[in-house]
Order: sequence, then structure tokens, then C-alpha cells
Amino acid sequence: MRKANSVIYKNVVIGKNAEIGDFVIIGLAPRGKKNGEVKTIIGDNVILRSHTIIYAGNIIGDNFQTGHNVMVRENNSIGDNVSIGTSSVIEHHCQFSDGVRVHSQVFICEYSILEDGCWIGPNAVFTNTLHPLCPLAKECLKGPVIKRNAKIGANCTILPEVTIGENALIGAGSVVVKDVARNTVAVGNPARRVKDVASLTCRYGLVNKPYALNEQRMERG
Repeated sequence: MRKANSVIYKNVVIGKNAEIGDFVIIGLAPRGKKNGEVKTIIGDNVILRSHTIIYAGNIIGDNFQTGHNVMVRENNSIGDNVSIGTSSVIEHHCQFSDGVRVHSQVFICEYSILEDGCWIGPNAVFTNTLHPLCPLAKECLKGPVIKRNAKIGANCTILPEVTIGENALIGAGSVVVKDVARNTVAVGNPARRVKDVASLTCRYGLVNKPYALNEQRMERG
């Protein structure tokens, strides 16, 4: 289903059962290219809510969803079952593996890598420039790497080149300035390890270990 007031440029391929909302734009040419010059591929069963803009050159898998007013810049690789929340911005040349969840008002900078199943809380900000306004800044852009099943809390800031290890948990409001080991809980500014994920318990008594299933999947995978 495509609304009449959406715009889909030439050289865009969209799979089956797509739901495309009002004022959605797909295949917009990046600077230096003409509309229709760069191919864009989007998989089956996607839901693109109103005012989503997807630039040309993206390759996006099945079951992709956006909230309202989402911006996805050019030349990203996005896997299956990825969700991008309302008013989030994904810059260019990022890699998203399967099952990534990005919540509302998140900024993902260029050259970021998000591995399978990682979870990014609302208002998180990724950065990739060590020295803004340096004349050579664009020659050394390096975004963060978020490993499988890692979770980034609300309002976190992740500095350039930082790697967040598998199944790690970053507490809300933290500023991450260096790598965080797998299965680690890190909080604060600057973020520091406070415990292991395995030690976390559910305060409501619903489960014994909230992330035990994630750990089991990683051991098998």
C-alpha cells in the first residue's frame, strides 16, 4: 500500500506487502548524484510511517519498520527485522545486522556498526569525530561498534571508535569514552564497569536472570 502523496524515485526496488505512509520519500539522491542514478533495494513486509525519508543507495532487508519522521541517509546496509523509532537519524555508510532495535530520537553517526539484536535506547547519540572542525576530520571518521545483543540505555553518548562488547549493558545517561567488555554493566560519565550482566536480577520477580537467554544464544551462536 502506497499513499498518493509519497514520492518514490526511479531505480528503487521494494518487495511485497509494503506499507508506505503519507509524505514518505524513497530513493532521494545524495549530493553529487542525480535522482535515479543510484539503486535502492528494500525487502518485503516493510512499514514506512509518515515523513520517513530514505536516501538512494541503501540496501534494506525484510520486515523493516520506521516510526514517523525518520531519516536514513545513503549507502547503508540494513538487515532483516530492523526497527528505527520516531525522529531518529541514521547517517550514511552504517551497517545494521538483523534484529537491531533503535528507539526514538536517536542519532547514529556515519560508519557505525550495529550487530545482531543490539538495542539502542531513546535519545542516544553516537559520535565519530575525535577533533571536530579539524581540517582533516573527515579523513579519520570512525563510528562506534555495538556487538551482538548489547544494550545502550536512554540518553547515552558513545564516543568515536568505541566498541561495546556482546551482551553488555550501558546505563542510562552514560558517556562511553573507551571500550566496554562483553557481559559487562557500565554506567556513569565516564562510563565504568560496575558489575557483570550475569549478576542482574529482576526486581519484580518475573524471572531469575533477565538476560540469561541472551547469554545462551551467544554461546550457541
